[in-house]
Amino acid sequence: DYSSYVQTIIEFENELAEYLAQNKSVCCLNSGTAAIHMALILAGVQQDDLVLCQSFTYSATVNPILYQGAKPVFVDSEKDTWNMCPDRLEEAIHACIASGAKPKAIIVVHLYGMPAQIDRIQQLAAAHGICLIEDAAEALGATYKGQACGSFGDFGVLSFNNNKLMSTLGGGALICRTKEQRQRAVYLATHAKSDKPYYHHTEVGYNYRMNALAAALGKAQLSQLTTSLEKREQIHGFYKSLFDKLDGLSLMQTPSADFESNYWLNCITGDASDAEGVIPKINEALTRENIDSRPLWKPMHLQPVFAGYTFYGNKVCEQLFNSGLCLPSGTRLSDVDQTRIKTSILKAID
Repeated sequence: DYSSYVQTIIEFENELAEYLAQNKSVCCLNSGTAAIHMALILAGVQQDDLVLCQSFTYSATVNPILYQGAKPVFVDSEKDTWNMCPDRLEEAIHACIASGAKPKAIIVVHLYGMPAQIDRIQQLAAAHGICLIEDAAEALGATYKGQACGSFGDFGVLSFNNNKLMSTLGGGALICRTKEQRQRAVYLATHAKSDKPYYHHTEVGYNYRMNALAAALGKAQLSQLTTSLEKREQIHGFYKSLFDKLDGLSLMQTPSADFESNYWLNCITGDASDAEGVIPKINEALTRENIDSRPLWKPMHLQPVFAGYTFYGNKVCEQLFNSGLCLPSGTRLSDVDQTRIKTSILKAID
């Protein structure tokens, strides 16, 4: 019956909230993109508002800003975590305020499972009274100083897409600070149907709610999350032992013990002065062996669809895009698979 259908979703939400701790309330939706959109709505972002957004990310982080008719202001990365640079963020905040348009929200991303310098970003948001939204779509299980990514901001976002650490074959979650925010999100995500015995609507709603089958799958996957994290750490250890011995190639790693990545993807960068282009050679060698690899995210301020929007930075994310590569990192990688990857990489750079 319908009550048991809804109860399955609520159970998954409660289990997620318990995992995240920090006394959060969770609303499960049908995608991480929907969760970002809902966060912007609850933050009061409207037509022509400014939203400061990390440039080095996937387009799903930015698209919901335009859904609201707002304007993204892109912020560069820093070299330690590849995530939003607090210094460039502060520069962007001051510039926007000086122009007479205080930003309405900040969207920071924990890219590739690596926590951002979230404490500094949180301090800047609080100091200026700007809503902080954490896109932790790639970072379930990652922590900063022992606290779960996605639980620092005014709102957090998770994704359970098919390529994520935990999949519900499409799905996401909005992490809220209060039960009232969650209730508002649930209401808007179910077509804004009023609590009456007939269909009654006083405002525009969305078809964003997660279905019960996805929630049931999420409950099962959440119980296996620790095992998945351990496997990802093992795969990262394999890549670390390989690239520690290779000159001119660097593996993305946590900058200190404060950062705990979930190692969603293992990424490498080549030496900026490399004239022969070792990264393309590795990519080509892996492709020949039918081993999947791909470039790092192309920064949003370089995307034609977002041309014309302001960018604050020193081209750090552009350098990463031009010199980086994502390597196979799934939990199904066997010892045989890892040997194939290692052999192909060594052959490419020999």
